[in-house]
Amino acid sequence: MTPAVPRSELADTVMERLTALYPTGADPVRAAGAAAYMKGVAPFLGIYTAERRVMSRTALAGLPAPDETDCTAIALRCWALPEREYAYFAADYLRRHVRRCSSGFLPVVRRLVTTVSWWDTVDALAAHVVGPLVAADPALRTDMDAWIDDDDLWVARTALLHQLRYKESTDTGRLFGYCLRRGDHPDFFIRKAIGWCLREYAKTDPDAVRDFVGSARDRLSPLSVREALKNL
Repeated sequence: MTPAVPRSELADTVMERLTALYPTGADPVRAAGAAAYMKGVAPFLGIYTAERRVMSRTALAGLPAPDETDCTAIALRCWALPEREYAYFAADYLRRHVRRCSSGFLPVVRRLVTTVSWWDTVDALAAHVVGPLVAADPALRTDMDAWIDDDDLWVARTALLHQLRYKESTDTGRLFGYCLRRGDHPDFFIRKAIGWCLREYAKTDPDAVRDFVGSARDRLSPLSVREALKNL
């Protein structure tokens, strides 16, 4: 079921401030360049990341920490705005406050992952929102087991990348199993994600990754193998 946008006074204030501040930093030339770089997935205001984050801190100054309802309202309302910088704000905000959200927040994140989808938002949500949610509630691993087989490549990519920051806490059975389950996927973004999550885990256990790739090379794409072994 698609999550509804809940009522939130905090979200009202945040959005009022944000939509007043962000346009003051708009630059049409930078906006055109950013949109082209992101393959036209969304329009941009053209605000540099550092500048945008200064504006974000200004918008949030003096406001209380959110609860899960506030996080839901802010994220969904940001995602509904056309300019990509608002989604970036929401991703940063959720990363900061994900510990205030329960496992019931996962359907909201899925909606974000599958709406105006591209790597710039999906990867941030995977590693910094979905990852912490699953770490806090291991029961959500079964959701990841379903996501890895999803027909939506961005949902599957999220499952691949959700352990990206787990290091020694990585569930290697799932990590390697997910890579094998989608090893023959034709899309660049899945093949790249397989290589990326393996390369990241290789910083923790290079021998395990080397052994896995050696045994599974014929089931992985050359891109995935190349990315996985890049630093080994």
